[in-house]
Amino acid sequence: MRSENPYLCHPESLLNDIILINTIPIMKQIFLVIGLFFVLAGCGSKDGDKKARLEQLKKDHDKLTEEIMKLEKELTPANAVSSTLVTVETLTKKSFEHYIEVQGRIDGNDNIAVSPRNQGGTVTKILVHEGDMVAKDQVLAELDADVLKQQLTDLRNKFAFVTDLYNRQRILWDQKIGSEVQYLKAKNDMEAVQNGIATLDEQIKMSVITSPISGTVEDIPIKVGQFASPASPIPAFRIVNFSKAKALADVGEAYSSKVNTGDQVKIFLPDLNKEFTEKITFASKYINPTNRTFLVEAALSSSDVVFRANMIAVLRIKDYENGAAIAIPQNYIQNSRDEGQFVFVAAEENGKKVARKRTITPYVTYNGLTEVVHGLNEGDRIITAGFKDLYNGQPIDY
Repeated sequence: MRSENPYLCHPESLLNDIILINTIPIMKQIFLVIGLFFVLAGCGSKDGDKKARLEQLKKDHDKLTEEIMKLEKELTPANAVSSTLVTVETLTKKSFEHYIEVQGRIDGNDNIAVSPRNQGGTVTKILVHEGDMVAKDQVLAELDADVLKQQLTDLRNKFAFVTDLYNRQRILWDQKIGSEVQYLKAKNDMEAVQNGIATLDEQIKMSVITSPISGTVEDIPIKVGQFASPASPIPAFRIVNFSKAKALADVGEAYSSKVNTGDQVKIFLPDLNKEFTEKITFASKYINPTNRTFLVEAALSSSDVVFRANMIAVLRIKDYENGAAIAIPQNYIQNSRDEGQFVFVAAEENGKKVARKRTITPYVTYNGLTEVVHGLNEGDRIITAGFKDLYNGQPIDY
């Protein structure tokens, strides 16, 4: 049988023997250690738990790398170590803001769906067209009211008759002729017909559809000959007044404690490539149980923009602000399995410039910037370029 190599599957012996190769040139040491690492990787295949073995090899690799760096530092003269060229930036405190972004829409402050008032009827005339400007109480359409008009004619004829009877009975009663009951009955009959005429007049007035506001006719879903009803889910007309416009959006329930009336909001209209800074004028206290959102509104003060109903609007609602924050680009931050998130800063030690790893605690990120609440201070020189392959204590120049 082939004798087992004494180095195989014994990484502890390998780590001890590496110290004995100090007399070998640095580059040969590196190649030798890398070769030994692959030997260790090969023997791992003999173990049943490959995943655990892989973790062990990674830890051994870190130890080997650290040992190589120590040997390089010991064997290479200090003045012969090459410095890595980097770029640094001195940190200063500045304002940092975080926004919630939601997609919303533009609407008029008055956007009214108009239907017949108290009764339905067949549409006989439509008196306006889409795009027309209309005034408040202007008639938009007429409904069939022939039956009501015939009833009104009959009542007016009856009113003339009962009024004549009442006048005759009143004259007799003034002369103390006849009974009081006859007089009161004649008076009651006249007043009943009079009230019936007034009721029919109101019903006939309601057989026309009028505009409740001044504005623009945006939509006319009804057609002549179609039956229009107050109970119909489709309105007869839509009237919009954009003299005052507003932006609306549904915001997730998770932000209900962060969004309030008066908060600053940036409203971006992608179709017009315009942005406005406004205040939230309404934040609903009602959570929609269907989609778990609540409604927010912001009035638009600009008067030189032609707004259109349902135009897309992106609302950026400010929910956090720090006027003196340490904020750095997110791509400067690196992650380590053992140390967490960190950055490299430039330090001067014994008259030399070196890179130092600094563990940090980030808070919130917005628009590519991350606020750091622990680990960095104003005046620190953070390495902004060339930091990917640095190690702690590496000589640098900038």
